[in-house]
Parts: sequence; C-alpha cells; structure tokens
Amino acid sequence: YRAIPFSGFIAFFVLYFLTGNPSINRLVRYNMQQAIFLDVALFFPGLIGGLVALTGLQMPLIVSQISNDAIFITLLGVIGYCTVSSLLGIAPNKIPLISKAVEDRMPNVEMFDLDTDGNIVFRPREEEEEAEKKDDKDKK
Repeated sequence: YRAIPFSGFIAFFVLYFLTGNPSINRLVRYNMQQAIFLDVALFFPGLIGGLVALTGLQMPLIVSQISNDAIFITLLGVIGYCTVSSLLGIAPNKIPLISKAVEDRMPNVEMFDLDTDGNIVFRPREEEEEAEKKDDKDKK
C-alpha cells in the first residue's frame, strides 16, 4: 500500500466513485463511505500533532503514547463494530458524527422517481418543486 506512490490518494478516489454506483450492494457502499470518512477523521490527530511540533512545544512522551493508544483502540472498536454489524446484515450506523454524514451522503429509494418512459431519475428537491410551482403560478 505504501510502496506505490499516491496509492492512498488513488484508493480514496476509487472508494469515493464506487460509493455512487447503485449496482453495488448498499451495505458495501455504506461501509466504503464510512471508510472514507474515517480516513478523513484520522487525518486530524496527525495534523494537530504536526502543528504542535511546529510551534516548538515538546509534548511529554506519556501524552503522546496515551493519545496514540486511544486513537488506535477507538479505531479497533469502530472496525470491530462495523465488521460484526455487516456480518449480521445491519448497517453500522451508530458511530457518532460519521454515521450521520454517511447517511446524508448515501442515495436511497426516496431520492428517485420514474419518468414517463419508465426510466429512473432523481426526484427534484423540495426547494426546486416549490420554485417550479411559483413559476407556474407567475405564468398564469
């Protein structure tokens, strides 16, 4: 994974584009999207550590070790929860902040409609429907 240049960047975009493919099982797409959000969330502790190092402050070794251990144990817990939930066929949607963001991002049945030819199309948003109704009233 690290031997290939930009492999993490490439994997990020592959997962991102695959989550929009409705022919893939929803649970698999859900887990791919969660993996993307977890990857982004794990970026921030490293960023904070780098910023602290740039200021010249020296963090005590025990604080660094406890922080790294806490992040690692939390990540193991999240991976374990997602694995068990997925094996049971349940969407792992109880992870704070991340699950809500994934739910908002995932397409669902309510987002689609059938047009007059029987093709599946995105349903217009409520704001767009209200704007169309207003335009229709203005034309009359």
